[in-house]
Amino acid sequence: MFTAFIVQFQTVNCHSSYTFSTLIERLHHYRGFCFLQDDGQPFFAILPKRLLCASTQICQIRQADLSYLDQPLLDADLHAFVNFTANTPPTASPLRFRGGYICFFSYDFVSTQQLSHIDCSNHNRPTALLGEYDIFIQKVDEQWTLYFDASLDDCELLQFLILDLQHPPPMQENIPFQLKHPVQARWTKSDYANAFEQVQDYLHAGDCYQINLTQEFQSVVQSGRLLQLLPELLELSQAPFAGYIAHDDFELLSCSPELFIEFQADRLIRTRPIKGTLPRDKDVEIDQANRQRLAQSEKDQAENLMIVDLLRNDLSVFAETGSVKTPKLFEVESFAQVHHLVSEIQARLKPEINPLKMLLQALPGGSITGAPKIRAMQIIEELESNARGAYCGSLGYFNFDGTGRFNILIRSLQRYGDALSIWAGGGITVASKVDAEYQECLDKVSALLEFINQFTNTSSI
Repeated sequence: MFTAFIVQFQTVNCHSSYTFSTLIERLHHYRGFCFLQDDGQPFFAILPKRLLCASTQICQIRQADLSYLDQPLLDADLHAFVNFTANTPPTASPLRFRGGYICFFSYDFVSTQQLSHIDCSNHNRPTALLGEYDIFIQKVDEQWTLYFDASLDDCELLQFLILDLQHPPPMQENIPFQLKHPVQARWTKSDYANAFEQVQDYLHAGDCYQINLTQEFQSVVQSGRLLQLLPELLELSQAPFAGYIAHDDFELLSCSPELFIEFQADRLIRTRPIKGTLPRDKDVEIDQANRQRLAQSEKDQAENLMIVDLLRNDLSVFAETGSVKTPKLFEVESFAQVHHLVSEIQARLKPEINPLKMLLQALPGGSITGAPKIRAMQIIEELESNARGAYCGSLGYFNFDGTGRFNILIRSLQRYGDALSIWAGGGITVASKVDAEYQECLDKVSALLEFINQFTNTSSI
């Protein structure tokens, strides 16, 4: 049983020459390496005390010497992995990672929580990863600092790590990242149009009033790892909820701009759904006109409001009566490539609620399913005909006190073996037009595709 507790951390400052890229180079080979941008408070985590991979049902246990022993997972109940309640006293504020549980849940995994007839147990790739971390490197006041459980102070491997972080080794050359061919849409435009018309049939029949239709873009990795792209992609996207996690032949690199749920002190929670998109433009006047057009779009406001209502309903199941509020509605936020229409919902959890239970039951987020959620997910399963994988799942963390922050996995790249996938979609209502919705998909991933296609091996085309 995993229990909530407060770890006493020691800290060591990294050598001043360490940069984001050199830390990746130094740390990536450690077991359980992952990264979260955490809304401007970036950190790396390594050598988890325990690491659960849901697809293999194996729990990897760190021994005293920081080696690992694979053990069959006897209790598949994830709530036994993270056993805290929302009334556990928070250790500090403002919110940032302070040691705890880093979690990835794919759309395929969380859909099984909602649609019991879906079975993702035959997926070879990880559908969920949960790690308990008491060793992490965080950037605080422009200084990269190693945090570690004080009880590990005499560990030989940790001492080697400290030595390396204080005296950086020379950089090594990596195998370059290359694709065998440019990333290509799995659907043709006519395929998308056919699925769009079927969505319209369901909408007019009254099954749903919004359905998020997604298409997949695919390629094959010839060499290298997605991790090598992280520094450049983070600089390109400026995504506040970016992240990276990997396990064996699986990699997930997300440039997500969307917060799903933030678990704050005093049992406060907030969610910020995105629904409504227009592209940025290099021309300042055109860019401002697009921003204003999105702010005044009745169609996008209607789509956004549908998701706000859905999320208010989702949160109300776990929230104290009367605590669910919507302090921000239809705000335009500008990111590197697009403008988004964003709203915010806040609530206060009931004292007896386990935050992990609440997270799993609230996933997948309504902004990437539609409404009503269950029927929208059934239609998505029918029409998309291919697993979404990581896309529209969530990546984030819980501190040991139950506070934490989770994103929605949009603008994300997934590699399993040599297969690379990127997804994009949008909410469709009866007012939607097929050409505009198709273009919105392209707008959302155009910068990502342009970036990654430059790594295509031209000799193999």
